Amino acid sequence: MLLSIASLFGLHGIPPAQLFSPLIPQKVLATFRNIPRAIQYPQYTDTSAGNCADWLALGRSVSSGLVPLEAKNSVGHDVGFISFPFIEELVVNPTNQTAINAVNAFARDLAARFSPVVGCTRSWDASDPTDFQVIIDNMMNLEVLFQSAALTNNATLRQIAITHADTTMKNHIRPDGSTWHVIDYNSTTGAVIRKRTSQGFSDSSTWSRGQAWGIYGFANMYQHTGDVKYLTTARQMATYFLNNLPSDGIVPWDFNAPLTPAPRPADSSAATIVATAFLLLSKSETTQTAADAYSSAAIQILNNITTLAWKPSWQSLLSNGTVNWPAHNFLTGIVYGDYYYIKAGNDLISMGLADC
Repeated sequence: MLLSIASLFGLHGIPPAQLFSPLIPQKVLATFRNIPRAIQYPQYTDTSAGNCADWLALGRSVSSGLVPLEAKNSVGHDVGFISFPFIEELVVNPTNQTAINAVNAFARDLAARFSPVVGCTRSWDASDPTDFQVIIDNMMNLEVLFQSAALTNNATLRQIAITHADTTMKNHIRPDGSTWHVIDYNSTTGAVIRKRTSQGFSDSSTWSRGQAWGIYGFANMYQHTGDVKYLTTARQMATYFLNNLPSDGIVPWDFNAPLTPAPRPADSSAATIVATAFLLLSKSETTQTAADAYSSAAIQILNNITTLAWKPSWQSLLSNGTVNWPAHNFLTGIVYGDYYYIKAGNDLISMGLADC
């Protein structure tokens, strides 16, 4: 399959110039200036648009609005995502106590949502306490457990992440490498009650952003553990993703959503997330041929989504995001889609595949 990916996408194509456009820092700075004071979360962007800056200082300033969540968590399982700014801070300053406290607090919150009976951390809370809901997105939250384990030498946090990944690998992934969005477990017995979707087209379909989260999450598990089963799983899921792209190369919001009425909505966030996932896979691969195949696929997906969705007049970098199609929230900018677009550019530079 890797050879066919390489032949399909070519080796090391040219990334889209927009990844390094001066509009990106201008828009990010404009977004920062529009955030209300005092900073609270969540915040949203709209479709209107707006010098470089001290990005580290601005990042620290905006992240201050997340600190109260350490004491009163109102975001549930999303503490993994919320921890990312503090994990990045520790790359810059490993002794920053505010960041250390935040990472450890968010890891404790996530660990408290773990059930040894189910073998997973709980995603959404339900009115019925025996309904234990787990979404594929939760693979992204495991990073905070590894980071806190490294800070505290708490091996239990690492084991929770491993157990969650193993349970997800067993129950979320179909034989063809596609995924269910949601698994409902019985919290008392650990039995699977239902396999379904919440944001996808149907219970039997494959929601593209969930597939992208899963590829990234399992590639990241391999980075942390070196266990080849996670790399094998990420490859299997990546193969499904690439084999099911339409002929125009645009990532659809759901791989099984009907083509009529046309056009089937895209999801620019799924495209940028999977591009960064493929770059992570490229760094994980054991041969240059395999590494080149995934980086080439990432670059082509970025080129395709940039052609479709780059919107200079919007506040967001990209349009054509599908937040939640069943809730009629699509054809919009998405903040995490923009984040992974920027991250993809940074990753390409760090890998020597682009410069700016």
